Amino acid sequence: MSGSINKVILVGNLGRDPEVGALQNGDRVVRLSIATSEKWKDKSSGENREINESVSYTNLRAHENEADLVCRLLLE
Repeated sequence: MSGSINKVILVGNLGRDPEVGALQNGDRVVRLSIATSEKWKDKSSGENREINESVSYTNLRAHENEADLVCRLLLE
């Protein structure tokens, strides 16, 4: 299975402001955190449910072109 790509879509809120920096070779990098909670649809009632007490923080890094996109879209 070489050459396969895993794709994940995270929907949440920024955990903190993105941090802009550079690697030793000069490449731009942005570090950010996204807070997500569990949501699902109750099969018996059809209502949307959410657990707010169970927040997960995911740390992410974006490099070069993706870093520019993150800065443009998320920094105020």
